[in-house]
Amino acid sequence: MLILGPTGVGKTELSLRVAEHYGCPILNCDSRQIYRSVPIGTAAPTAEEQARVKHYFVAMRDLEEDYNAGQYERDALVLLEDLFKTHEVVVMSGGSMLYADAVCKGLDDLPNVPAEIRQEVKAAYEKGGLEWLQAEVQRLDPDYWEIVDQQNPSRLAHCIEMCRMTGKTYSSLRTNPNKERPFRIVKVALERPREVLYDRINRRVEQMVKDGLVEEARAVYPKRQLNSLQTVGYRELFAYFDGEYDLDRAIELIQQNSRHYAKRQMTWFRHDKDIHWLNANESYETNIHLIDDLLCAVRVQED
Repeated sequence: MLILGPTGVGKTELSLRVAEHYGCPILNCDSRQIYRSVPIGTAAPTAEEQARVKHYFVAMRDLEEDYNAGQYERDALVLLEDLFKTHEVVVMSGGSMLYADAVCKGLDDLPNVPAEIRQEVKAAYEKGGLEWLQAEVQRLDPDYWEIVDQQNPSRLAHCIEMCRMTGKTYSSLRTNPNKERPFRIVKVALERPREVLYDRINRRVEQMVKDGLVEEARAVYPKRQLNSLQTVGYRELFAYFDGEYDLDRAIELIQQNSRHYAKRQMTWFRHDKDIHWLNANESYETNIHLIDDLLCAVRVQED
């Protein structure tokens, strides 16, 4: 059971209740919640939430450790094989689209980028900064630009590398192989009216600041160049620490970039015709009942 949705929509509580309903654990598929030291800015499950349901892939890596969707695919499949020995249903929940697709569909087998192209892009990035990466991806692959994390330099750079190496757009190379999995997959996603979602995002950022986001970002500021910190919430505060603007402006930018990220998430999810959409304004009981029906329908089809 995969529970998806844009940032701030309300996935966490629904996932907890579904997992409690089925007596199963939750596999987190958020690429930033995997890291330790940044629970506030990544909206990681709290200690209380993790006490309610066993979670995997939360705070399992140090910021200095590289981790990607390919590693997640391998690790999650091994874990799922073990969990399905004792659980009929396992919940996976999060908003990292590539991580979810890695487990459900598998990743494309793409060629390795030659060292000289990688070095060319790296040198251009060091000279032109994030703005150069963003402009280059918009120019080379506007379709990928619509769904990529536009604040993540490693993903932007990889797109440019693939375009330069193949002469094709990166999005055209992402063929979604749909590898066969030894388990049934049922996908649901929560949605809310855009104005409601954006208001929730704005208020959540304000709550993060009250909870200590600025102090958390300051603690990891010396590690600001790490790939694990190239994400919304930290980049804006790092620029504030550098004196580029004041704290109020940093908070506004976090809210704005979070809303933009939610929009890209929805664009990605809308392309997946296997997703069943749930109204986040409905009661948890109603949505869990709908999930029960979906799982029953899958079982009937297989029988």
